[in-house]
Amino acid sequence: MTRSFSERLAGLREAASKFLYGMTGYEFARHAIEMRHEMEAVFMVVTFGDLIGVPVLPPVYALRLLPYVVPEIAAWKRHMARRKEFWEKEEYDLHAV
Repeated sequence: MTRSFSERLAGLREAASKFLYGMTGYEFARHAIEMRHEMEAVFMVVTFGDLIGVPVLPPVYALRLLPYVVPEIAAWKRHMARRKEFWEKEEYDLHAV
């Protein structure tokens, strides 16, 4: 039941590192994930836009990429169906007003 001093110190160090990460790096990590998701959505629109009615790239090139994106197509279609316009994003809200 009693933990040794080194175990307590390790727990304190881990808690402090998580706290500092939350203060400094968490927002950057979330933004990077969001940017990656947006870039993947743009890539899917450019290559497979004809699935949702946007003819952009000839289907010959899209067919070469098809085996790599088949698992993501259903999720991408759902994302595009419920996608907000750029001005409806939370970062453009006027929270203080």
